[in-house]
Amino acid sequence: MKSFTSLMLLFLVFNCMAQEKKIWAKSYLNKKAPELIVEQWLSETPDTKGKFVLIDFWATWCAPCKRAIPKLNAFNRLFHNELVVIGISDEPWFKVRKQKNPAVEYFSAIDSRKRMKRKYKIQAIPHCVIINPEGIVVWEGFPEQPGFELTTEVIRELLNNG
Repeated sequence: MKSFTSLMLLFLVFNCMAQEKKIWAKSYLNKKAPELIVEQWLSETPDTKGKFVLIDFWATWCAPCKRAIPKLNAFNRLFHNELVVIGISDEPWFKVRKQKNPAVEYFSAIDSRKRMKRKYKIQAIPHCVIINPEGIVVWEGFPEQPGFELTTEVIRELLNNG
């Protein structure tokens, strides 16, 4: 029975490793990112010059989006000298401002006309992109996709490899 269990575990590991990363948006990986356009900043306007930019497309009604906020807050604190974290929602400003639990501690904006969402052709949220200082997308996707999670280690690697 032990060998069967071990064999099943091995099968699951290889199956997970063989899976490809899924993306529910147009891929811009290794391409120039669309220009950042927002309708209104709910925080101060970030200075992105010479920094990596993490854009999180999210909504207050989206449970996975809300679960990602503490992790994005941590990225913001840990990498604040090299990485600008921006949350963009297509909801009205008053709904986004009500989001207190968990509180968003990074830059926040709204785009109720969904211009950015259309440019990226986003079909599911949360969707994150990381753009390097040259404006090239170096990471994209659902930040909690098993096997392809956006982690501190992933961000550190991206920052170190420029």
